[in-house]
Amino acid sequence: MEALIILHGWQSSKEKWREVKREIEGQGIKVIVPDLPGFKKENELKKAWNLDDYVEWVAKFAKGNIKEPFFLLGHSFGGRVAIKFAAKYPERLKGLILVSAGGVEAEKTLKELTISILAPYLKKFSFLPGYRFLREFFYRFILRKTDYLRAKGFLKETFKKVIQEDLVPLLGKIESGALIIWGEKDKILPLRDAHIMNQKIKNSKLEILRNIGHNPHLKNPKLLSQKITNFIISQNVCL
Repeated sequence: MEALIILHGWQSSKEKWREVKREIEGQGIKVIVPDLPGFKKENELKKAWNLDDYVEWVAKFAKGNIKEPFFLLGHSFGGRVAIKFAAKYPERLKGLILVSAGGVEAEKTLKELTISILAPYLKKFSFLPGYRFLREFFYRFILRKTDYLRAKGFLKETFKKVIQEDLVPLLGKIESGALIIWGEKDKILPLRDAHIMNQKIKNSKLEILRNIGHNPHLKNPKLLSQKITNFIISQNVCL
């Protein structure tokens, strides 16, 4: 029986992938969705992690739960982990699936560069009434990024360590076949990133899901599951 490990996104959980897991397992494929460390009370981090810590955690988890090689799927933040795992442990994978995956460091626009320079100075105004409201407004509506704002404890430093890695240089090292799935209307990670990954990963195929955003596993789990299952079957035909 083929096995698939699914790595969920930042501050998400295995429960969000319940429908996809059910659909794929209905096709005779074993699906395991672990809760990545740091996002639930029972698995809070004791220190700040970097991407390598997550990669090694997945390596240990996989070794203890399934026979190798296996298929690995990463969504958003989980995609970052999956990319680095695939580059570091090519012999352990039968195929890689990236769903709206992070990892491509975008070139900053003039607006973003200005904001990045001004952001550290916000703390100087922490004594002012309404500072917390202004800070949240800044991250939510100016930066349009709330992952850092919502992070607590060691997750704040973990978030900074994780997103500072540009994984583009690793894409060419991925040896297994890869399926890249992206929502046409993804506002979190641009479709541009999908095309870069498709260009850099040698044996890869890009599937663009029409009228779907960053979370196809929630918007249309049946369609996503179909794409994943077809890829797994096609890889077996090629071997």
